[in-house]
Amino acid sequence: MPRPALHDWDLQPAEARALQGELAARVVRRDRLGGIRRVAGVDVAFADRGATTCAAVVVMSWPGMEVVDEARAQRATSFPYVPGLLSFRELPAVLAAFEQLRARPDLLLCDGQGIAHPRRFGIACHLGVWLDLPAIGVGKSRLVGTFTEPGRARGERSPLMDGDELLGAVLRTRAGVKPLFVSPGHRVSIDTAVHWVLECAPRFRLPEPIRAADRLAAAG
Repeated sequence: MPRPALHDWDLQPAEARALQGELAARVVRRDRLGGIRRVAGVDVAFADRGATTCAAVVVMSWPGMEVVDEARAQRATSFPYVPGLLSFRELPAVLAAFEQLRARPDLLLCDGQGIAHPRRFGIACHLGVWLDLPAIGVGKSRLVGTFTEPGRARGERSPLMDGDELLGAVLRTRAGVKPLFVSPGHRVSIDTAVHWVLECAPRFRLPEPIRAADRLAAAG
């Protein structure tokens, strides 16, 4: 499912930060989803002490949550590790994996941040805007913002704030387990992002599509 390139990858960190600021204006924070028949999980692992980026995409049917397509791609890591710029390090391999898919997903769940990012342009935003697909950031830890711990029951949530700006939700997907940091990536509101993360995580902390992509990224 190739699309025209959004930008070049040969960038210095300062150029990448400036580009994030420009592209953040393209992020749609309201619901523009359409019907959901397939949900994809996206995750990345690194091999060879970080020299190789291994990206995986697993597409599952909805509501059956059965794997209907998957792809894995490896690329030489060409961008340094810089906090806040991880999408420039990871997305070349992620996009190569998407090019192999036969089944186009209707919604993306990304292991990483959406607008809960210093420049409001985490990996879920970057991928969602590039592919023009609804996307949700599902972070295992906080990158930016403040919050109070949500209740311990599944489904409890608290707002993730940066000053007066609401960036997402700190969401408990499993009772007594550490919460996730959920934020819109593209074409999804905060409430809808929370809904889909809970729907796709019926048993474990992480949504099933991301769990499957994590296993595939680390394979081999």
